[in-house]
Amino acid sequence: MARPERAGPPDEKVTVNVGPVDLGRIDLLVEEGFYASRTDFIRDGLRRLLDEHKSALDEAVTRRQVTIGYVRMGTDALDEAKRGRQHLDIRVVGVFELAPDVTPDLADATIERLSVHGSLKAPAAVLERLGAKIVKGRNR
Repeated sequence: MARPERAGPPDEKVTVNVGPVDLGRIDLLVEEGFYASRTDFIRDGLRRLLDEHKSALDEAVTRRQVTIGYVRMGTDALDEAKRGRQHLDIRVVGVFELAPDVTPDLADATIERLSVHGSLKAPAAVLERLGAKIVKGRNR
């Protein structure tokens, strides 16, 4: 069966080390038909844990004023912020992308702080210029 298409960026790959006994137990569940693959088992477990901690995540998002999902900013949005003399404190859980047309000067003039829990994509020169304004963590 073909996978339905979905909007947004492709999945990120994560490597997890699993002991041989746990891996064997996962494989047995797959063989017994509980899951289609190891990947399905791991995704299901992740979703269940995220659902279990939903209220804590919701509180953190509200407290930190975080945007969840896929955020893409280009020159137009940053030019508008610059005209309004805004200094952006960008906080994203998911994917944050600065478009290829964003210059290092424009990004530096408008972005005060950038924190991404997930995936950060931007031109190399922009990332280099922003430097210390990027909060370290699980950013890529």
